[in-house]
Amino acid sequence: MAAAAAQGFDVETATRAYLDLLQGPARARSDAYFEGGYWLILWNAVVAVLGYGLLLVTGGSARLSAWAARVTRRRWLQPGLYALPFTLATALIFLPWTIYEDFVREAQYGLMSQTFAAWGVDQLKALVIGLIGNFLFFIVIFAVIRRFRRGWWAIGAAVTIAFLFLAVAIAPVFVAPLFNTYSEMPAGPLRDRIVAVARENRIPADHIYVSDASRQTKRISANVSGIGPTIRITLNDNLLNRTGPDEVLAVMGHEMGHYVLNHVRNLVLGLGAILLLLFFLASRIVPGLIARHPRWGVRDVADPASAPLFLAFVSVAMVPLTPVMNTIVRHNESQADAFGLDAARAPDGFAKAAMRLSEYRKIEPGPVEEALFFDHPSGATRVRMSMQWKKDHVPNAQVERPALKFD
Repeated sequence: MAAAAAQGFDVETATRAYLDLLQGPARARSDAYFEGGYWLILWNAVVAVLGYGLLLVTGGSARLSAWAARVTRRRWLQPGLYALPFTLATALIFLPWTIYEDFVREAQYGLMSQTFAAWGVDQLKALVIGLIGNFLFFIVIFAVIRRFRRGWWAIGAAVTIAFLFLAVAIAPVFVAPLFNTYSEMPAGPLRDRIVAVARENRIPADHIYVSDASRQTKRISANVSGIGPTIRITLNDNLLNRTGPDEVLAVMGHEMGHYVLNHVRNLVLGLGAILLLLFFLASRIVPGLIARHPRWGVRDVADPASAPLFLAFVSVAMVPLTPVMNTIVRHNESQADAFGLDAARAPDGFAKAAMRLSEYRKIEPGPVEEALFFDHPSGATRVRMSMQWKKDHVPNAQVERPALKFD
Protein backbone atom coordinates (compact mmCIF):
# COMPACT_ATOMS: atom_id res chain seq x y z
CA MET A 1 0.00 0.00 0.00
CA ALA A 2 2.83 2.38 0.86
CA ALA A 3 4.40 1.67 -2.53
CA ALA A 4 1.17 2.65 -4.24
CA ALA A 5 0.94 5.80 -2.18
CA ALA A 6 4.51 6.70 -3.14
CA GLN A 7 3.44 7.15 -6.75
CA GLY A 8 1.07 10.00 -5.89
CA PHE A 9 3.04 11.72 -3.16
CA ASP A 10 5.76 14.17 -4.14
CA VAL A 11 8.36 14.58 -1.41
CA GLU A 12 9.68 17.91 -2.67
CA THR A 13 6.19 19.44 -2.95
CA ALA A 14 5.35 18.28 0.56
CA THR A 15 8.67 19.58 1.87
CA ARG A 16 8.24 22.96 0.22
CA ALA A 17 4.75 23.29 1.73
CA TYR A 18 6.42 23.30 5.13
CA LEU A 19 9.52 25.33 4.33
CA ASP A 20 7.49 28.15 2.78
CA LEU A 21 5.75 28.69 6.11
CA LEU A 22 8.82 30.53 7.42
CA GLN A 23 9.02 33.72 5.39
CA GLY A 24 9.60 37.45 5.70
CA PRO A 25 10.88 38.98 8.96
CA ALA A 26 10.66 35.68 10.86
CA ARG A 27 12.94 33.94 8.37
CA ALA A 28 15.34 36.88 8.17
CA ARG A 29 15.57 36.94 11.97
CA SER A 30 16.23 33.19 12.14
CA ASP A 31 18.94 33.37 9.49
CA ALA A 32 20.60 36.39 11.10
CA TYR A 33 20.62 34.81 14.55
CA PHE A 34 22.13 31.55 13.38
CA GLU A 35 24.64 33.08 10.97
CA GLY A 36 25.78 35.38 13.77
CA GLY A 37 26.66 32.22 15.66
CA TYR A 38 29.27 31.40 13.01
CA TRP A 39 31.21 34.50 14.01
CA LEU A 40 30.78 33.69 17.69
CA ILE A 41 32.99 30.63 17.18
CA LEU A 42 35.83 32.95 16.25
CA TRP A 43 35.02 35.73 18.69
CA ASN A 44 34.78 33.31 21.61
CA ALA A 45 38.32 32.19 20.84
CA VAL A 46 39.53 35.79 20.58
CA VAL A 47 37.91 36.75 23.88
CA ALA A 48 39.38 33.65 25.55
CA VAL A 49 42.90 34.44 24.34
CA LEU A 50 42.60 38.04 25.50
CA GLY A 51 41.15 37.11 28.89
CA TYR A 52 43.52 34.27 29.69
CA GLY A 53 46.40 36.24 28.19
CA LEU A 54 45.66 39.08 30.58
CA LEU A 55 46.20 36.76 33.54
CA LEU A 56 49.49 35.57 32.06
CA VAL A 57 51.12 38.81 30.93
CA THR A 58 50.22 40.69 34.11
CA GLY A 59 51.61 37.89 36.27
CA GLY A 60 48.20 37.47 37.85
CA SER A 61 48.17 33.72 37.33
CA ALA A 62 51.63 33.35 38.85
CA ARG A 63 50.57 35.39 41.88
CA LEU A 64 47.52 33.17 42.39
CA SER A 65 49.77 30.10 42.25
CA ALA A 66 52.17 31.67 44.77
CA TRP A 67 49.24 32.49 47.05
CA ALA A 68 48.09 28.87 47.00
CA ALA A 69 51.62 27.73 47.87
CA ARG A 70 51.70 30.10 50.85
CA VAL A 71 48.34 28.89 52.14
CA THR A 72 49.32 25.22 52.20
CA ARG A 73 52.48 23.16 51.83
CA ARG A 74 50.44 20.22 50.55
CA ARG A 75 51.39 20.35 46.92
CA TRP A 76 48.46 18.18 45.88
CA LEU A 77 46.03 20.74 47.34
CA GLN A 78 47.63 23.84 45.85
CA PRO A 79 46.02 23.50 42.38
CA GLY A 80 42.58 23.25 43.99
CA LEU A 81 43.17 26.41 46.00
CA TYR A 82 44.50 28.14 42.89
CA ALA A 83 41.31 27.16 41.04
CA LEU A 84 39.08 29.14 43.40
CA PRO A 85 40.36 32.68 42.76
CA PHE A 86 41.17 31.72 39.16
CA THR A 87 37.53 30.78 38.55
CA LEU A 88 36.32 34.01 40.13
CA ALA A 89 38.84 36.13 38.20
CA THR A 90 37.98 34.61 34.83
CA ALA A 91 34.26 34.90 35.51
CA LEU A 92 34.77 38.62 36.15
CA ILE A 93 37.03 39.13 33.12
CA PHE A 94 34.61 37.40 30.78
CA LEU A 95 31.47 38.86 32.37
CA PRO A 96 30.86 41.61 29.75
CA TRP A 97 31.10 39.08 26.94
CA THR A 98 28.94 36.58 28.83
CA ILE A 99 26.27 39.24 29.34
CA TYR A 100 26.26 40.07 25.64
CA GLU A 101 26.32 36.51 24.32
CA ASP A 102 23.99 34.82 26.79
CA PHE A 103 21.58 37.62 27.69
CA VAL A 104 21.65 40.67 25.42
CA ARG A 105 21.85 38.74 22.16
CA GLU A 106 19.17 36.25 23.22
CA ALA A 107 16.89 39.13 24.21
CA GLN A 108 17.52 40.97 20.93
CA TYR A 109 16.22 37.98 19.00
CA GLY A 110 13.23 37.43 21.26
CA LEU A 111 14.43 34.19 22.79
CA MET A 112 14.98 35.35 26.38
CA SER A 113 12.19 35.09 28.94
CA GLN A 114 14.18 36.08 32.05
CA THR A 115 14.81 39.46 33.53
CA PHE A 116 18.46 40.41 33.86
CA ALA A 117 18.24 39.87 37.62
CA ALA A 118 16.85 36.35 37.26
CA TRP A 119 19.48 35.56 34.64
CA GLY A 120 22.14 36.86 37.02
CA VAL A 121 20.95 34.53 39.77
CA ASP A 122 21.34 31.56 37.43
CA GLN A 123 24.84 32.76 36.55
CA LEU A 124 25.75 32.88 40.23
CA LYS A 125 24.54 29.32 40.65
CA ALA A 126 26.65 28.25 37.70
CA LEU A 127 29.64 30.05 39.22
CA VAL A 128 29.30 28.12 42.49
CA ILE A 129 29.12 24.86 40.55
CA GLY A 130 32.20 25.93 38.59
CA LEU A 131 34.11 26.65 41.79
CA ILE A 132 33.41 23.18 43.13
CA GLY A 133 34.09 21.42 39.84
CA ASN A 134 37.30 23.31 39.09
CA PHE A 135 38.59 22.78 42.64
CA LEU A 136 38.31 19.01 42.22
CA PHE A 137 39.42 18.87 38.59
CA PHE A 138 42.53 21.01 39.09
CA ILE A 139 43.66 18.83 41.99
CA VAL A 140 43.42 15.67 39.90
CA ILE A 141 44.70 16.95 36.55
CA PHE A 142 47.78 18.65 38.00
CA ALA A 143 48.53 15.56 40.10
CA VAL A 144 48.59 13.61 36.82
CA ILE A 145 50.92 16.16 35.20
CA ARG A 146 53.32 16.01 38.18
CA ARG A 147 53.32 12.22 38.39
CA PHE A 148 53.54 11.34 34.68
CA ARG A 149 55.98 13.78 33.12
CA ARG A 150 55.98 12.18 29.66
CA GLY A 151 52.61 10.53 29.31
CA TRP A 152 50.51 13.02 31.25
CA TRP A 153 48.66 14.07 28.11
CA ALA A 154 47.14 10.59 27.57
CA ILE A 155 46.31 10.00 31.24
CA GLY A 156 45.06 13.57 31.56
CA ALA A 157 42.68 13.06 28.66
CA ALA A 158 41.38 9.87 30.29
CA VAL A 159 40.87 11.69 33.59
CA THR A 160 38.98 14.48 31.81
CA ILE A 161 36.73 11.92 30.13
CA ALA A 162 36.06 10.37 33.54
CA PHE A 163 35.08 13.79 34.89
CA LEU A 164 32.76 14.25 31.90
CA PHE A 165 31.07 10.93 32.60
CA LEU A 166 30.67 11.90 36.25
CA ALA A 167 29.22 15.29 35.31
CA VAL A 168 26.76 13.72 32.87
CA ALA A 169 25.73 11.17 35.49
CA ILE A 170 25.08 13.60 38.34
CA ALA A 171 23.75 16.59 36.37
CA PRO A 172 20.12 15.39 36.02
CA VAL A 173 19.79 14.67 39.74
CA PHE A 174 21.93 17.31 41.43
CA VAL A 175 22.56 20.15 38.96
CA ALA A 176 19.56 20.60 36.68
CA PRO A 177 17.07 21.02 39.58
CA LEU A 178 19.08 24.04 40.75
CA PHE A 179 18.00 25.92 37.63
CA ASN A 180 14.54 24.53 36.91
CA THR A 181 11.65 22.77 38.58
CA TYR A 182 11.06 19.23 37.31
CA SER A 183 7.69 17.57 37.69
CA GLU A 184 6.04 14.44 36.42
CA MET A 185 4.22 14.83 33.12
CA PRO A 186 0.49 14.94 33.85
CA ALA A 187 -1.54 11.79 33.19
CA GLY A 188 -3.63 11.87 30.05
CA PRO A 189 -3.86 10.65 26.45
CA LEU A 190 -0.57 12.26 25.38
CA ARG A 191 1.41 10.70 28.22
CA ASP A 192 -0.26 7.36 27.44
CA ARG A 193 0.93 7.63 23.83
CA ILE A 194 4.47 8.45 24.91
CA VAL A 195 4.53 5.57 27.40
CA ALA A 196 3.22 3.18 24.75
CA VAL A 197 5.98 4.14 22.31
CA ALA A 198 8.59 3.84 25.07
CA ARG A 199 7.41 0.38 26.08
CA GLU A 200 7.39 -0.79 22.47
CA ASN A 201 11.08 0.05 22.39
CA ARG A 202 11.86 -1.33 25.87
CA ILE A 203 12.57 2.08 27.32
CA PRO A 204 11.85 2.73 31.02
CA ALA A 205 8.91 5.14 31.13
CA ASP A 206 8.00 5.15 34.80
CA HIS A 207 9.03 8.80 34.96
CA ILE A 208 8.63 11.42 32.26
CA TYR A 209 9.69 14.84 33.46
CA VAL A 210 8.60 18.33 32.47
CA SER A 211 10.84 21.33 33.22
CA ASP A 212 9.67 24.92 33.57
CA ALA A 213 12.08 26.19 30.91
CA SER A 214 9.58 28.86 29.82
CA ARG A 215 10.79 31.04 32.68
CA GLN A 216 14.13 31.30 30.86
CA THR A 217 13.51 30.89 27.13
CA LYS A 218 10.86 30.46 24.44
CA ARG A 219 12.73 27.55 22.82
CA ILE A 220 11.03 24.19 22.58
CA SER A 221 13.22 21.35 23.74
CA ALA A 222 13.47 17.85 25.11
CA ASN A 223 16.50 15.81 26.05
CA VAL A 224 17.82 12.55 27.33
CA SER A 225 20.37 13.04 30.06
CA GLY A 226 22.32 11.05 32.59
CA ILE A 227 24.11 7.73 32.47
CA GLY A 228 22.99 4.40 33.88
CA PRO A 229 20.60 4.84 36.82
CA THR A 230 20.38 8.62 36.32
CA ILE A 231 19.21 8.49 32.70
CA ARG A 232 15.94 10.34 32.25
CA ILE A 233 13.86 11.77 29.42
CA THR A 234 12.69 15.33 29.92
CA LEU A 235 10.62 17.75 27.87
CA ASN A 236 10.24 21.42 28.59
CA ASP A 237 6.94 23.14 29.15
CA ASN A 238 7.35 25.17 25.94
CA LEU A 239 7.10 21.94 23.99
CA LEU A 240 3.85 21.07 25.74
CA ASN A 241 2.37 24.56 25.50
CA ARG A 242 3.42 25.60 22.00
CA THR A 243 3.01 22.39 20.01
CA GLY A 244 0.39 19.76 19.27
CA PRO A 245 0.31 16.15 20.49
CA ASP A 246 1.87 14.72 17.32
CA GLU A 247 4.75 17.16 17.57
CA VAL A 248 5.39 16.24 21.19
CA LEU A 249 5.25 12.53 20.37
CA ALA A 250 7.65 12.99 17.44
CA VAL A 251 10.16 14.90 19.57
CA MET A 252 9.94 12.35 22.36
CA GLY A 253 10.47 9.56 19.83
CA HIS A 254 13.65 11.33 18.77
CA GLU A 255 14.83 11.55 22.40
CA MET A 256 14.06 7.88 22.92
CA GLY A 257 16.36 7.24 19.97
CA HIS A 258 19.21 8.87 21.87
CA TYR A 259 18.49 6.51 24.77
CA VAL A 260 18.27 3.31 22.74
CA LEU A 261 21.29 4.16 20.58
CA ASN A 262 23.46 5.06 23.61
CA HIS A 263 24.20 8.52 22.27
CA VAL A 264 24.99 10.08 25.63
CA ARG A 265 27.82 7.61 26.11
CA ASN A 266 28.91 7.85 22.47
CA LEU A 267 29.06 11.64 22.54
CA VAL A 268 31.22 11.64 25.65
CA LEU A 269 33.57 9.14 23.99
CA GLY A 270 33.62 11.17 20.79
CA LEU A 271 34.51 14.27 22.75
CA GLY A 272 37.11 12.15 24.52
CA ALA A 273 38.85 11.43 21.21
CA ILE A 274 39.01 15.16 20.51
CA LEU A 275 40.33 15.77 24.04
CA LEU A 276 43.05 13.18 23.49
CA LEU A 277 44.20 15.09 20.41
CA LEU A 278 44.05 18.42 22.26
CA PHE A 279 46.05 17.10 25.22
CA PHE A 280 48.67 15.65 22.89
CA LEU A 281 49.06 18.92 20.98
CA ALA A 282 49.17 20.87 24.25
CA SER A 283 51.96 18.62 25.55
CA ARG A 284 54.03 19.56 22.50
CA ILE A 285 53.25 23.29 22.34
CA VAL A 286 52.59 24.61 25.86
CA PRO A 287 55.99 23.74 27.43
CA GLY A 288 57.75 25.67 24.66
CA LEU A 289 55.57 28.73 25.18
CA ILE A 290 56.31 28.67 28.90
CA ALA A 291 60.05 28.45 28.26
CA ARG A 292 59.96 31.38 25.82
CA HIS A 293 58.03 33.68 28.17
CA PRO A 294 59.72 33.65 31.59
CA ARG A 295 58.07 36.97 32.46
CA TRP A 296 54.78 35.16 32.90
CA GLY A 297 56.22 33.60 36.07
CA VAL A 298 54.98 30.12 35.17
CA ARG A 299 57.53 27.52 36.33
CA ASP A 300 56.45 24.59 34.14
CA VAL A 301 53.36 22.68 33.00
CA ALA A 302 52.89 21.24 36.50
CA ASP A 303 52.51 24.75 37.92
CA PRO A 304 48.80 25.64 38.29
CA ALA A 305 49.72 29.07 36.89
CA SER A 306 49.90 27.37 33.48
CA ALA A 307 46.11 26.87 33.48
CA PRO A 308 45.31 30.06 31.48
CA LEU A 309 47.79 29.00 28.80
CA PHE A 310 46.25 25.55 28.49
CA LEU A 311 42.75 27.00 28.29
CA ALA A 312 43.74 29.64 25.72
CA PHE A 313 45.33 26.92 23.60
CA VAL A 314 42.20 24.76 23.77
CA SER A 315 40.00 27.74 22.86
CA VAL A 316 42.05 28.41 19.72
CA ALA A 317 42.36 24.75 18.74
CA MET A 318 38.61 24.23 19.03
CA VAL A 319 37.95 26.71 16.21
CA PRO A 320 39.12 24.34 13.44
CA LEU A 321 37.87 21.34 15.43
CA THR A 322 34.32 22.71 15.76
CA PRO A 323 33.20 21.23 12.41
CA VAL A 324 34.50 17.85 13.56
CA MET A 325 32.50 18.03 16.79
CA ASN A 326 29.47 19.28 14.86
CA THR A 327 29.70 16.31 12.51
CA ILE A 328 29.82 13.83 15.39
CA VAL A 329 26.78 15.38 17.06
CA ARG A 330 24.86 15.84 13.81
CA HIS A 331 25.39 12.18 12.89
CA ASN A 332 23.88 11.10 16.21
CA GLU A 333 21.00 13.55 15.81
CA SER A 334 20.25 12.20 12.35
CA GLN A 335 20.20 8.66 13.71
CA ALA A 336 17.80 9.76 16.45
CA ASP A 337 15.60 11.45 13.83
CA ALA A 338 15.32 8.21 11.90
CA PHE A 339 14.59 6.25 15.08
CA GLY A 340 11.97 8.78 16.17
CA LEU A 341 10.14 8.61 12.86
CA ASP A 342 9.97 4.81 13.09
CA ALA A 343 8.96 4.88 16.76
CA ALA A 344 6.40 7.69 16.81
CA ARG A 345 5.13 7.26 13.24
CA ALA A 346 4.19 10.94 13.16
CA PRO A 347 6.06 12.41 10.17
CA ASP A 348 3.97 15.57 9.97
CA GLY A 349 4.39 16.10 13.70
CA PHE A 350 8.14 15.79 13.26
CA ALA A 351 8.11 18.21 10.32
CA LYS A 352 6.14 20.76 12.35
CA ALA A 353 8.58 20.45 15.24
CA ALA A 354 11.49 20.95 12.84
CA MET A 355 9.83 24.14 11.59
CA ARG A 356 9.41 25.49 15.12
CA LEU A 357 13.08 24.81 15.82
CA SER A 358 13.84 26.85 12.72
CA GLU A 359 12.72 29.95 14.58
CA TYR A 360 16.36 30.19 15.66
CA ARG A 361 18.15 27.77 13.31
CA LYS A 362 18.72 28.72 9.69
CA ILE A 363 16.27 26.58 7.81
CA GLU A 364 17.88 26.15 4.36
CA PRO A 365 21.68 26.33 4.52
CA GLY A 366 23.94 25.24 1.69
CA PRO A 367 25.46 21.76 1.99
CA VAL A 368 28.93 23.03 2.96
CA GLU A 369 27.41 25.48 5.42
CA GLU A 370 25.40 22.71 7.05
CA ALA A 371 28.43 20.41 7.24
CA LEU A 372 30.61 23.06 8.90
CA PHE A 373 28.29 24.92 11.25
CA PHE A 374 25.27 22.73 12.09
CA ASP A 375 25.40 20.38 15.07
CA HIS A 376 21.85 19.23 14.19
CA PRO A 377 20.38 18.53 10.76
CA SER A 378 18.87 21.70 9.32
CA GLY A 379 15.12 22.24 9.24
CA ALA A 380 15.05 21.54 5.51
CA THR A 381 16.94 18.26 5.97
CA ARG A 382 14.61 17.15 8.74
CA VAL A 383 11.40 18.08 6.94
CA ARG A 384 12.59 16.32 3.79
CA MET A 385 13.46 13.20 5.82
CA SER A 386 10.00 13.29 7.39
CA MET A 387 8.26 13.58 4.05
CA GLN A 388 10.36 10.78 2.56
CA TRP A 389 9.39 8.59 5.53
CA LYS A 390 5.76 9.53 4.97
CA LYS A 391 5.99 8.54 1.32
CA ASP A 392 7.64 5.23 2.18
CA HIS A 393 5.41 4.23 5.10
CA VAL A 394 2.02 5.95 4.96
CA PRO A 395 -0.54 4.47 2.57
CA ASN A 396 -2.36 7.06 0.48
CA ALA A 397 -0.17 9.81 1.87
CA GLN A 398 -1.36 13.34 1.18
CA VAL A 399 0.52 16.62 1.03
CA GLU A 400 -0.54 18.66 4.03
CA ARG A 401 -1.06 22.40 4.04
CA PRO A 402 0.07 22.99 7.60
CA ALA A 403 -0.93 26.13 9.46
CA LEU A 404 1.90 27.25 11.71
CA LYS A 405 2.39 30.77 12.99
CA PHE A 406 5.79 32.23 13.74
CA ASP A 407 6.24 35.23 16.02
